[in-house]
Amino acid sequence: MNDLDFLKTIEDVDPTSILVAPAPVLRQQAREVTPDDVRAVRDALPGMFSAMYKAPGIGLAAPQVGISQRFVLVDVAREDEERAPMVLINPEIIDESEDLAAREEGCLSLPNQYAEVVRPDAVKVRYRTLAGEVIEQEVDGLLATCIQHEIDHLDGILFVDYLSKLKRNMILRRLAKEQKRR
Repeated sequence: MNDLDFLKTIEDVDPTSILVAPAPVLRQQAREVTPDDVRAVRDALPGMFSAMYKAPGIGLAAPQVGISQRFVLVDVAREDEERAPMVLINPEIIDESEDLAAREEGCLSLPNQYAEVVRPDAVKVRYRTLAGEVIEQEVDGLLATCIQHEIDHLDGILFVDYLSKLKRNMILRRLAKEQKRR
């Protein structure tokens, strides 16, 4: 059985609730996943993937669902493409390009808020798979942006932290107003 076989019936899985800023766990440094944690990580994945796909989003970090551990999921496949889910355990950026790219980013923990963020266009990431295999992978474009964004979550960093204080405060105030209306 494949670790991600549950994705075949993901539409039937109840989504995990996604925390919205300023939830304190979103600003904490997440702890490393140990071999003893892998079962709990596996158990969390169906609800997390369901939440990410239903949002819809292209990435989700464990702290966004209240789990202060270093794992993320990403899937940057467009709706007209076959899904390309990835689970990265204890991911780290080990190299980055000098070339930068500006992309509009949003975040499931800052719903309906978007801003242009400048990041390295390509990175080399090292992570473990659910099976414990260590992978080093070079990625670029949208996937590189997504992985950097999700790894930031593991360090308590939100995309708005890359913006000017004025822009960041505008977005956070707008988010707070929207959340009060709910």
